Amino acid sequence: MKKKTVVESEMKKKKSNEKEEAPPPPSDHDDSDDDDSDDSVEVSDYDSISEDEDSSADSIDDDDSSDSDSDSKSELEDEEGASPTTHHNASDDSDSQDEEEDVVDSEGGSESSDLHQEGGGAESDSSEDEVAPRNTIGEVPLKWYEDEPHIGYDIKGKKIKKKEREDKLGSFLANVDDSKNWRKVFDEYNDEEVVLTKDEIKMVRKLMQNKAPHSDFDPHPDYVDWFKWDDAKHPLSNAPEPKRRFIPSKWEAKKVVQYVRGIRNGTITFDKPKKEDDSYLLWEDDSGLTEKANHLAYIPAPKQKLPGHDESYNPPLEYIPTQEEINSYQLMYEEDRPKFIPQRFTSMRSIPAYENAMKESFERCLDLYLCPRVRRKRLNIDPESLKPKLPNKKELKPYPITCYIEYKGHEGAVTSISIEASGQWMASGSSDGTVRVWEVETGRCLRQWEIGEAVNCVTWNPLSDIHIVAVSAGHDVLLLNTGLGDEEEQQRIKELLLIDSPEASDETGKKAPSVRWLKDDKHDGIRLRHLKNVTSVEWHRKGDYFSTVMPSLCLSTWHESSLTFDTFNDLLSSELLSSCDPPHFIFNVSLTYSLRESRSVLIHQLSKKLSQKLPFKLHGLAVRSTFHPSRSIFFICTKKTVRVFDLLKSKQIKKLDTGLKEASSIAVHPGGDNLIVGSKEGKLCWFDMDLSSKPYKVLKCHPKDINNVVFHRSYPLFASCSDDCTAYVFHGMVYSDLNKNPLIVPLEILRGHANSNGRGILDCKFHPRQPWLFTAGADKMIKLYCHQ
Repeated sequence: MKKKTVVESEMKKKKSNEKEEAPPPPSDHDDSDDDDSDDSVEVSDYDSISEDEDSSADSIDDDDSSDSDSDSKSELEDEEGASPTTHHNASDDSDSQDEEEDVVDSEGGSESSDLHQEGGGAESDSSEDEVAPRNTIGEVPLKWYEDEPHIGYDIKGKKIKKKEREDKLGSFLANVDDSKNWRKVFDEYNDEEVVLTKDEIKMVRKLMQNKAPHSDFDPHPDYVDWFKWDDAKHPLSNAPEPKRRFIPSKWEAKKVVQYVRGIRNGTITFDKPKKEDDSYLLWEDDSGLTEKANHLAYIPAPKQKLPGHDESYNPPLEYIPTQEEINSYQLMYEEDRPKFIPQRFTSMRSIPAYENAMKESFERCLDLYLCPRVRRKRLNIDPESLKPKLPNKKELKPYPITCYIEYKGHEGAVTSISIEASGQWMASGSSDGTVRVWEVETGRCLRQWEIGEAVNCVTWNPLSDIHIVAVSAGHDVLLLNTGLGDEEEQQRIKELLLIDSPEASDETGKKAPSVRWLKDDKHDGIRLRHLKNVTSVEWHRKGDYFSTVMPSLCLSTWHESSLTFDTFNDLLSSELLSSCDPPHFIFNVSLTYSLRESRSVLIHQLSKKLSQKLPFKLHGLAVRSTFHPSRSIFFICTKKTVRVFDLLKSKQIKKLDTGLKEASSIAVHPGGDNLIVGSKEGKLCWFDMDLSSKPYKVLKCHPKDINNVVFHRSYPLFASCSDDCTAYVFHGMVYSDLNKNPLIVPLEILRGHANSNGRGILDCKFHPRQPWLFTAGADKMIKLYCHQ
């Protein structure tokens, strides 16, 4: 490097001297051509000189630096004496280059002295080694300029244009012919290609070999004894070596035992070696693969289930059922009944022949013979992807969340509630024999009636100007005037509740009337006397008709008709059989019973004071009934099915099979094409009548009996309440497009009621205008849940 620096300084001095003495350049074109040839000779001579200098610099040691200086001076003198014309042309070229650089600087180009150098390193003596960055972008990521036509700004604030890059094919062809291509590195910051020198390549190679990059670095320096002194006669310590240095460490032995136990138990695992991908021929012919796949692969036959302890000929006593358990198996459904009942034998000789031996052996032979001959690959499916994509709960607001008001005053369980059409008043009935009218917003009890019997159902008239409440208690249905409204409304209500004759009935003849219309002087209303207990009352949307349901049985002996299969099953599950003495009289006495099914559901007209039975048979015990929200269709829910009737044509339209053991409640969607049915086994069925007679969805949400289900009139909400003291709120969106199925999303579980005598929430109703839910519980309380 010293030799090269001396040579360059001498050449610069020589050029400056020649520049002062040089004549003006010739004007002829021939002379210019000669000058070009001379220039080429000069460049080649310089290249040879530089190569000789590099080779000589690599071969000469640092100790012979004086000899190298003398040699370089002699080579320079020989070169100057050999070609004077060459130096003259070189000086002209250098002058032209200086002029071009001055023009570039005058046009606004960036000067090397004005540019900011990053890093703040020490300045070098040589101007060639010190190259300032041309693209000054500051502390900004370079990727911000990927889509921009410029890269940074110069010191005068002007954009620095990017260089046009060649396409990949052109650059590839240019690199193939270039022998120094492997030395080139693209500098993204300065937007140019940099050619590495030999010294830089040596530094890179040393760094790749984990060596020091500089050649003057000594990896093995001489040791310096920092603790050496003249009077050193003894070591730093004369203490003897301790015994623990010669005895194996117990602590290390314990750690080794812990590691061994961890490896055996699997808590400590080792990294498995990475499996390399098997190589295969990319352009292999598929003919060889088809030849291999012609034969059948071995497919094992399906294995039989291994017998357990209960299938032993002498099982333990805890596996053998008692006689009561065996009798209970007969009352169970066939799909729930156990397939095998364990028995105990003293020896193998006392075991009888297995009755299903031939059948099971034949099925086993079919399994072996009809074994699938195609091995199917197992699908790796993420279980999360199988879950339905439901919308977020926040997007489905509003819906009831928190308890806002508690209505207290009843001394018994609140069995039923009903909300007035405007949403301002609420009626409630309790097992303490009282009916109360509440103001919804304040919780104030406005009025109270003493019925004298436990109230089963309370229903408010759907018309906003007729403030009449229908109350079912025992065999009676009371129509009570709440006293709300102005004078004109009260006058109309009194005319509706006026009875001219003491009795009015739709039936005449020998048979006793199903319903008697009586005037109730005590409560200033109407009393409808039925034959059996009335459990539910439902109003028609016009407010003139209402239906009543009497699910209890009406038995008459020595009748010509006989029991059907459905009614016989209902009879076995009813409370009538348990109340008979003896309970098996139905099998000993040759009597037939008829069920007056058509009289269990009645429709009444308030304006004419008339009642009529249904003109068709129900084929089952009726549980609930309701009217269609917009058409003359009547729904009757029995324990097993839901039957839909057209009242104008007096015929059955559809039969919906619930698949439940015992239904308990029904609610119809405001659109009229969907309905939900709750059961005493905690299941809730959603029916789409346009889709099928089977349930569209079956929701198992409550662990105990569902007491009521209800739809909201305007919001896409429905709810269910159960004896588990919870009320479930769901989002149920029904689309007008028949190609879209209803969207059902569980939203909230409302808690707060206490359990009383095994009962929880007995009834629930939505507010007619707000997304609020009212719940009536067996804990003598009514709660209002709001969305805020």
